[in-house]
Amino acid sequence: MVTPMPHSPTGAPRPDDFLELSWEMFGELCRALALRVARDYNPEVVIGIARAGVIPGAVIASILRVDFFSMKITRKEGEEQVRERPAVLSAAPMQAAGKRVLLVDEIATSGETLRLALAAVRDIRPAEVRTATSFARSKGYKPDYYALETDSTVIFPWDRKVFDGDELIVNPLYEQVLDE
Repeated sequence: MVTPMPHSPTGAPRPDDFLELSWEMFGELCRALALRVARDYNPEVVIGIARAGVIPGAVIASILRVDFFSMKITRKEGEEQVRERPAVLSAAPMQAAGKRVLLVDEIATSGETLRLALAAVRDIRPAEVRTATSFARSKGYKPDYYALETDSTVIFPWDRKVFDGDELIVNPLYEQVLDE
């Protein structure tokens, strides 16, 4: 999920309100998050919330040497770009039943997506379930584990450039703040 871009009084986005992640920094954040989890919890399964949560989820599962699965939860954007409540598009994996589960997403803001995912995972009766995100906001939902707290708009390395037809372009959401 992308947070709406903050703007200056003139209406232009302010570059200092953004945190652009390199792949290397993303990897370090995943390692830090995996260490936090490993010190306190011993998950048997990691479930990443698709789309963006599967990326840190898969990395963390690999570091922890446990099985990885995904589940899809999405927010549909209407014609007016108003975000709707999230909806579960795929059930929690049955392989997590009776196991200690770590549920991973890329960022926690309101917590709606994580709460919905938690409910879906609890329906399959895991032994225990905890949540983790790469980022959390200073105000709002706090997962059990997170790597970094920030109120900046995070530009993830996989979201910096996107396809427009068959051309890879700077994501239009960030073209005013990224140097190319």
